[in-house]
Amino acid sequence: MSPKRLNVITLGIMLSLFLASMEGTVVATAMPTIVGQLGGLSIYSWVFSIYLLTSTTTVPIYGKLSDLYGRKLVYTASMVLFVAGSVLCSLAQTMDQLIIFRGIQGLGAGGVLPLAFTIIGEIFDLEQRARMQGLFSGVWGVSSVIGPLIGGFLVDQVSWHWVFLINVIPGSLAVILVWFAWQSITPVRTKKVSVDYAGAGLLTVAALALLLGLDQLGTLLSWGLLIGFVLLTALLLWVEHRAPDPMLPLHLFNDRLFVVSLLHGVFAGWAMFGSLSYVPLFVQAVLGTSATQAGITLTPMSLAWTFASILGGRLLLKMGYRTLSLFGMLLLCAGTFLMTTISPASSQILIMVFLSLMGVGMGLSIPAFLIAVQSTVRKQDLGVATSTVQFSRSIGGTLGVSVLGAVLSSGLASRLITAGIDPATVSLDSLIDPMAAAAGTSAMSGPLRDALSGSIASLFITASVAAVLGLAVVAFAPGGRIAQLMENKLVKDSPGS
Repeated sequence: MSPKRLNVITLGIMLSLFLASMEGTVVATAMPTIVGQLGGLSIYSWVFSIYLLTSTTTVPIYGKLSDLYGRKLVYTASMVLFVAGSVLCSLAQTMDQLIIFRGIQGLGAGGVLPLAFTIIGEIFDLEQRARMQGLFSGVWGVSSVIGPLIGGFLVDQVSWHWVFLINVIPGSLAVILVWFAWQSITPVRTKKVSVDYAGAGLLTVAALALLLGLDQLGTLLSWGLLIGFVLLTALLLWVEHRAPDPMLPLHLFNDRLFVVSLLHGVFAGWAMFGSLSYVPLFVQAVLGTSATQAGITLTPMSLAWTFASILGGRLLLKMGYRTLSLFGMLLLCAGTFLMTTISPASSQILIMVFLSLMGVGMGLSIPAFLIAVQSTVRKQDLGVATSTVQFSRSIGGTLGVSVLGAVLSSGLASRLITAGIDPATVSLDSLIDPMAAAAGTSAMSGPLRDALSGSIASLFITASVAAVLGLAVVAFAPGGRIAQLMENKLVKDSPGS
């Protein structure tokens, strides 16, 4: 492939990362206003959960399809679906419609990030990937900073609908660039292959049962769903063991590095993405800021993540990835613990500092494991391995949002009752809707705000536990530098070994 085509593909992938990084912070910034106008605070978490569910369960599917039919075709299909879902979200008139359309958007997003990183892993060698990490992290950082600011401006000055429409132009351009620049779109296959639809279906249904079960914690239905998840998971393993081309190749789970990477992704995703969705809600409803100011609160975290990823990519060439990841997880633990102390008296700047610690932690640990896995798996497993690592982080975020949503609802109701307020007689929309706030707050706004503050702060207790578990898991990763792991892999896979 010529350098010119390589540069064009790289630009297209950078646009994909731009969209992916911007999506989470922009929607989180806009959601308090959306809830204030459409209502539905009780199903607030589902706007994030349904997106994470559909994008999570399709990640390994896209990865396997790209291994079978080529990166270009599958990447393009996922981007088109993501853009179409974004347009539908902008047209939503009710919270229920928004949740459905977010699910469609997530179906496309499930292929955007993992395929972007898979393509990076395929066209660059180890040293180039480590150095290119800085460039791609820079794109991630710029979009993460600009995204919330643009999103907040659009929400405050125009309409929240435009938060989703901003995906259309860069998404369409990314598709065009990659489609026309990419060559050799179909891998050479010496035998007939079949898509593991049974495995894909079981994976999706099992994840849905788990998410719904956690969302309904404490009920009889919850126990039924969780038992169903266990049974479906057992059936999934049985099917994958017998499938000729399994959606989740079980031989990868014999690799300790791969297993540790997955567990790290689950706990780190739970701690970071699960709790991050509720930060703009706290800043707007408790501290009384605008959507734009809420977006600014997330900016230092994005910058810290970016700079840590750039630095971490360079350090990977000189030190062990496990050491780097352990330090990163320590910072993530510190940041989540400090976030448990937030209250209505907390300053916005202090929250930014706490989030920055979390961002540095993720920036040091996440890329290290991704590059390590890409450097040690076989080329024919590159797509599914990369997507499965992404899957673990996404499922962690999905579970985090769901569980924390349940914690928020139960904690809020309990605090209101303690304050002598019947939860059924009050509405939190006045805390969130800028129009209602402009008209004046009710007499109950103080107790409501205190109850919401305490409930959101308690979310970070669960996030701290997840971060500590992630730190413990990283300690079990095999030691050494990535170059040494690659050498060991070559020796192990060589004929006669």
